[in-house]
Amino acid sequence: MSTTDQDQADFTPAPDDVVWDLPGEGPQRTALLVLPHAGGNAHAYAEWRAHLPADVRLLIGQYPGRGARFAEDLPRDIADLAGPVVAALPDGVTEDLVVLGHSMGSLVAFEVVRSLEASGRPPRALVASACRAPFLANPCAVHPERLDDDELVAAIKERGGTDDGILDEPELREIILPSIRADFAIDDVYRCAESEARVACPVTVIGGDADPVAPAASLIRWAQITDRAFASYVLPGGHFYFQEQLPEFFSVLGPVVGGHAAAPAAA
Repeated sequence: MSTTDQDQADFTPAPDDVVWDLPGEGPQRTALLVLPHAGGNAHAYAEWRAHLPADVRLLIGQYPGRGARFAEDLPRDIADLAGPVVAALPDGVTEDLVVLGHSMGSLVAFEVVRSLEASGRPPRALVASACRAPFLANPCAVHPERLDDDELVAAIKERGGTDDGILDEPELREIILPSIRADFAIDDVYRCAESEARVACPVTVIGGDADPVAPAASLIRWAQITDRAFASYVLPGGHFYFQEQLPEFFSVLGPVVGGHAAAPAAA
């Protein structure tokens, strides 16, 4: 399925859309695959289409238990998040693909890259946003199994990224909380052995200078997973730093997607 910038507002994914496909116009020279944060869904990143060049194809992963995949079993581990995305990638996109994740989505992105490399389809670059390096233990575990619904909602609001109106509406909250619980449980325990936490592509990491979940000083640890080029950027803001400054975010991301990353800012 595809859409253009003009009709994006009318875009509705097919029931089997594990990966949303939002190309621009004309020949598509590269593709950007985005993996959402814990509790996130593809809708939250569809607006990125308007900030990308017309010749960049935007792909967004949709995790089980939400959107058109609501009836599917909730994910139990990171393989349940990454595996279906790898299997659903459109033909040919890995020839020039940049894989990006935000927060927990960065860990999913890392596993997607590892899977693609193992199958002989290496992407061009990995971009991690607001997340610990994959070989580190989670320093901000949520422990959703210990929280009742109100406590979990409070934890989500503290991190940001979710419309408080949805969280305050009992019927909507009942729908979205199970997938959020499942994602946080995965994020809490995920850790890749340091000896195995390697990718063969360049890595860029971006974060917020006031992020309590992934402090800016910790982002440099992503450099340890690659022998290729590495860049680290810090922008103003918290865990969802990009939400209030998408143009600035894309001024950093644009060169990476375009294949000519700018010199990194100091982390």
